[in-house]
Amino acid sequence: MKLRYLSFLLIPTFWSCSSSSGSDYVDPYANVKATFGTNIDLDNLANYANQTIPPYITKDNTAGNPITDKGATLGRVLFYDKNLSSNNTISCASCHQQANAFSDTNVASNGVNGTTGRHAMRLINSRFAVENKFFWDERAATLEFQTTQPIQNHIEMGFSGTSGDEGFSGLITKLNQIGYYKELFKFVYGSEEITESKVQLALAQFVRSIQSFDSKYDTGRAQVANDGQAFPNFTAQENQGKQLFLAPPVFDATGNRTGGGVGCAGCHAAPEFDIAPNSGNNGIIGNLGTTGIDITNTRAPSLRDLVKLDGTLNGPLMHTGVITSLQAAIGHYGTINIAPGNTNLDPKLRPNGFGQRLNFNAQEINSLIAFLRTLSGSNVYVDTKWSNPFPN
Repeated sequence: MKLRYLSFLLIPTFWSCSSSSGSDYVDPYANVKATFGTNIDLDNLANYANQTIPPYITKDNTAGNPITDKGATLGRVLFYDKNLSSNNTISCASCHQQANAFSDTNVASNGVNGTTGRHAMRLINSRFAVENKFFWDERAATLEFQTTQPIQNHIEMGFSGTSGDEGFSGLITKLNQIGYYKELFKFVYGSEEITESKVQLALAQFVRSIQSFDSKYDTGRAQVANDGQAFPNFTAQENQGKQLFLAPPVFDATGNRTGGGVGCAGCHAAPEFDIAPNSGNNGIIGNLGTTGIDITNTRAPSLRDLVKLDGTLNGPLMHTGVITSLQAAIGHYGTINIAPGNTNLDPKLRPNGFGQRLNFNAQEINSLIAFLRTLSGSNVYVDTKWSNPFPN
């Protein structure tokens, strides 16, 4: 009886000491709080998983990696963290800047060992891409695989395992020594273990969460049954530009347009305005910083947010950055010259075997520019959930 009585006394006394004293408590997210302050609140996460998507948007390449608030939060940290480069100077956001619709105003972006071989593609609405492959040359079968390839590139972020670089395992070792990553991986995955697969899942969730559906186009599209109808909020010029964009052209035997629209939607169908999966090269075959031709570029970002609301381009266009205005982009497709050696030119650009001649007039060019500007929103540039979580 005495032993049982003493045990009864000792147990509550032990709990009383440990529960009433805060000295034994260790905050499991102390490093996250110390590093990010109020920029990341793990008790009140930003809404990544349940953002409003218009009912007319039907494409979704999420597959087996659905967006979660936890996963995208980790992805945001990884996206902006310069520790992911070998010399701590470059992050994903260095080349994909929120202020420029997650692209770069430089033709070639700076990496740890030089400049990139292609212009940084905008990341707007990557989740709603019709084409599931990524990179200009579509070498990544999924967005997940794409996310860690720049990290493993000698020029871009420097964990290539070649040319004296450490491999990706060196990055894993590095991240394991950073306190906030141990806490964040435990928070997201239930384990402190860091793997390339987990990094890919989180980065892809964050990138897929970056969406833009607050444009003038979206306001109009919500008011009609289909894209072919005139949008009540559009000017006559914008509606004309939309019809030109959507309608296929009529060509004569030598590739000259004789009627119809200009067929942009043949490769960039509304309402996602992503590139069609079966697209070929678009006639731009140059290389950045080197000679020769490159006919492998068949991917493109969505046409949404080509420009800011003031009409300023979010960086130069095409993989070489050779196009520096909407007028120049339209002009390129207006007259396609089939270059020697370009065996991969999209068939839609060479009707009857000839490079297309769309024979624009000034009114049509201005109408197309007016329509393309309606595809830009405003929230994507300012929403804090896509911003840099590291204090300046």
